[in-house]
Amino acid sequence: MKPDNDPSPPPFGAFAPTAAQAAIIRLAHGSRLKRGAFRPWLSRLVNLLRAGPVDVAYQGASFRFYHQASATERGALFNPDYNLEELNFLRAHVPAGGVFVDVGANVGTYALALARQVGPAGKVIAIEPHPITHARLAFNTAASRYSQVKLVAAAAADADAELMIETDGDNLGASHIVSGQTSGKAIKVPSLRLLRILHEAGASQVDALKIDIEGFEDRALMPFFKEAPQSLWPRAVVIEHLSKNEWLQDCIADMIAHGYAETGKTRSNTLLVRGSR
Repeated sequence: MKPDNDPSPPPFGAFAPTAAQAAIIRLAHGSRLKRGAFRPWLSRLVNLLRAGPVDVAYQGASFRFYHQASATERGALFNPDYNLEELNFLRAHVPAGGVFVDVGANVGTYALALARQVGPAGKVIAIEPHPITHARLAFNTAASRYSQVKLVAAAAADADAELMIETDGDNLGASHIVSGQTSGKAIKVPSLRLLRILHEAGASQVDALKIDIEGFEDRALMPFFKEAPQSLWPRAVVIEHLSKNEWLQDCIADMIAHGYAETGKTRSNTLLVRGSR
């Protein structure tokens, strides 16, 4: 089997689930087994039946899920309602022809769901710095035939420079920015200011933004609100708060000071909407 960052991976459908794998996935979808505690066990079982990724549809898009080493990909594979509250919130604020920005896009579970929402006349800007994850994102985007998705292979940050990122254990989706002493497994990636990313993508307004960059959210968002014109401020934001203890400043409080209101909260994310001021 070719690695997932191979420049010419097998076409989508080459890893369609076997009958036994499909039966396990259906069982999870219709039962309590879709919950997080059961997913690693299900992943091992599916992998025993046939090692490697599986090609499936999720939220209307085509995905090749390497579920063995990614909690996000396991979640989307075994739970059809994975992050559904957040997705529905974003869909409610992003019209057809609109603009959605995904900061920390991972393999595209948000970006491609919203690509379907905005349609061919809209735009999705998907920002993902890790080269392996970015390759998966690019494959899923191509497999879904979404030309409205612009991929950015960089980390959103407070400066146009370079950063070091590393991965915790075997969960590729938990790659995070590191400084100072590293484990020796860190890799260097480019970093860009969010305002520069939006300018280079040709965005004149943003309907909604989702950000999940493992405790680096403040350093991407707060400089953006200082330097960006209000016309580029997103109307709705989903921000992961699980790593807020790693923030240098409270970027949710900063957004509220800029006129946003918190309208909901899930286990992982805070949902905010910009006021009229």
